[in-house]
Amino acid sequence: MKHLLFILIFFLSASANAQTEANPVVWETSVEKISDTEYDLTFTGSILENWYVYSQYNPEDASLPMEITIPEGQTGFQLIGKASEGKTYKKYSETWGKDEIIFKKSAVVTQRIQLTDKEITQVTLNLFGQVCKTSCIQFEDNYRFSLNGSTLKKQEVVLDEKSKLRSNKLKLDLKNTTFLKETTNDAEDSSWFNIFLLGFAGGLLALLTPCVFPMIPLTVSFFTKQSQSKSKGIANAILYGLFIVVTYVLLSVPFHLIDGLDPNVLNTISTNIWLNIFFFVVLVFFAGSFFGYYEITLPSSWGNKMDTASNTGGISGIFFMALTLAIISFSCTGPILGSLLAGSITATGETANQLTAGMSGFGVALAFPFALFALFPSWLNSLPKSGGWLNTTKVILGFLELAFAFKFLSNSDLVGHWGIFKRELFIGIWILIFTGLTLYLFAKIKFPHDAPVRKLSFSRISFGIIVGAFVVYLIPGLFKTPAWELNLLSGFPPPQFYSIYEQESDCPLGLDCYKDFEEGLAAAKKANKPILLDFTGWACVNCRKMEENVWSKNNIYTLLKKEYILISLYVDDYEKELPEEEQFTYLKANGNAKKIKTYGDKWSTFQIVNFKNASQPYYILMNANLEILNTPQQYTDEDTYFDWLQKGIRNFKK
Repeated sequence: MKHLLFILIFFLSASANAQTEANPVVWETSVEKISDTEYDLTFTGSILENWYVYSQYNPEDASLPMEITIPEGQTGFQLIGKASEGKTYKKYSETWGKDEIIFKKSAVVTQRIQLTDKEITQVTLNLFGQVCKTSCIQFEDNYRFSLNGSTLKKQEVVLDEKSKLRSNKLKLDLKNTTFLKETTNDAEDSSWFNIFLLGFAGGLLALLTPCVFPMIPLTVSFFTKQSQSKSKGIANAILYGLFIVVTYVLLSVPFHLIDGLDPNVLNTISTNIWLNIFFFVVLVFFAGSFFGYYEITLPSSWGNKMDTASNTGGISGIFFMALTLAIISFSCTGPILGSLLAGSITATGETANQLTAGMSGFGVALAFPFALFALFPSWLNSLPKSGGWLNTTKVILGFLELAFAFKFLSNSDLVGHWGIFKRELFIGIWILIFTGLTLYLFAKIKFPHDAPVRKLSFSRISFGIIVGAFVVYLIPGLFKTPAWELNLLSGFPPPQFYSIYEQESDCPLGLDCYKDFEEGLAAAKKANKPILLDFTGWACVNCRKMEENVWSKNNIYTLLKKEYILISLYVDDYEKELPEEEQFTYLKANGNAKKIKTYGDKWSTFQIVNFKNASQPYYILMNANLEILNTPQQYTDEDTYFDWLQKGIRNFKK
C-alpha cells in the first residue's frame, strides 16, 4: 500500500486510448514480394458513402493530392516511381474550374520499393491525403511493414451496414455552428485557478504536519550558515523552494501524455466503478495513517539515495535535497496529494492541466516558507515550537480524508445504479464523521499519538464549535422536506432526486427531462420549444452545483420548466448497456474502432463528435431544426446563465 500514488499513475498511463472524432476512410495494408529486392506495398482504403479521397494524380492548382513518402530517418530502400492506383473517377470542381481525380467507396494504391540493404526486414511509408464530403479532413500516418507480407500496423475493421448507419446518425447536421466557435474558456480557466487554490490550501495543510514543519528552520538554517555568504545562502534557499515546486509539478507529466491522446479517457477512467472503490479504500487507508494507527512511507532506500545525491553540492545537490524532502515527508503529504490527485482526475475536461495547476499550488505553498524565511531569517524565532498541535492537525486531516473517501463510494453507487448509497445515507455518515471530529476537538476521544490535553486552547474550542455547527447544518438533509437546502455541499452528496424518499421524477429538481436525444428532439418539435441540451454525469460535482445552486433559482427554474425542453445526457453511464440492436462499432480518427455498447459510450462520443468538447457540465441551446441558438455554456453564475437562457429564447423566436 505504500506505493499507491505511483501505482495509480502507472495504472492510468496504461489505460489511455486515443479518440477524437469519426474518420471516413480506414486503411488496410498488405505486402507482396516481387523479387529478392523488390516488394509491392499496398494501401486499401474503405471510404464511407458520399465521401471521396483525392488521387496522387490530381491536377496541379487543385485540391491537395495524395502523397506516399519515406519518413525522415528511414534508410535501406527506395521508391520505384509513383504508386499505381485502382479505379478512380473524375469530379468537376467549381472551386478550381477543372476535373479532379478521386476515389469513391474504396481506394487501392500500390507502391513498389527496391531494397538497397538486403538485411532489413521492416520498412515504413508515410501516407498523406485528404478525404472530403461537404468539407475535407486531412489524414497522415506512418505505416510499418514487415517484408514477409504482413503489416505491423493494427488492421482496422470495416464497418458493417448497421455501424455505418448508426455512426452517420450520431453526427448531427448542425446549423449556426459559428456559435460553437465563439465558446470561451473562461470557465475552464477559472476551474484551473480554483484547483490551483485548492492545491495551495493542501500545501499549507501539509506544512502543518510533523513531517514538514520541523524541516523549515532546520533547512533554512543549513543554507544560511553553510553558504559562503548571506546572499548565496538566500539564493540557495530560494532555489531549493523552486525545486520543490518542480518536483511536485513533475508528478502531473504522465497525465499530459494521457490527456493528449484522448479528451475523454480520464473521464472514462474516473467514473469507473472499481477505480472509485479503489480511491475509497486508499483514502480510508490514508485516514488511518493520519489517525496514527500506522505510518505510510516510501522505501527507505529511496530517501538514502536522494540524501547521498544531495551531498554532491551545487545546483544538482540542491535539487536532490528538494527531492529528499518530498520522499521523507511522504507519510504526511502523500494522503493530501492522493486526495488532490483523485479530485483532479474525477474532474472532467482538461484534466492534466487541472492536475498540473493543483500540483503547482501544492508545491508553491510547500516551498514558500523556505524562500520567505531565507530572506528574513530572524522571523524563524517567531515560528511556534513543534509539539502536540502538529499531531492534532494530522488527526483533523484524517477525519477530512475519511469524509472525502465516501464521495468516491457514492460515485460507484451512482454510476452502477445500485440504489444503495442514497443521499440521506451519505449525509448520515458525514454527520457521524464530523460528530467524531467535534468530540475529538473537545478532547472526548483520543488517538494513539495524542498527548494528554490539560486545557483546551481558544483555537481548538473555536474550531470545535464551528465543526459542531456544521453537524447541525447537515441534520435537515436527513428529512424529505429539509428546513434548508444544503447548498454549501452541492456536488458532494448524491443528487436530490437520488433519495430514500419517493420523488416526482428522476430528473434534477423534479423537472421534466429526456435522457435520449431523439426522444427529446421529437418532443421539442411537437411542443415548438427550444432545446436545452445538458451534457452531464452521475459523478460530476459541478453538474450538481449548477442544478442545486443555479437551476434552483426561481427565475431560471421557471424558464427551464415552461420555456425549454430539457435533454440530459449522462456521459459517464458506462454500466447501463444499450439494447443489443442499438450497439454498434464507431470509427475513431486514427482508424481504430470503438465499441458503442453503453449509454455512456454513446453520449460521450456524441458530445465529442458534434461539439468537440469532453467536459461537463456542457450546455447547448438549439431548436428542433438543429440550429444553435447561443454560444455553449459551462459552469457559471446565476446571472450569466439566466441571460444566456433568455438570449436563446429571443433567438428561437426570431
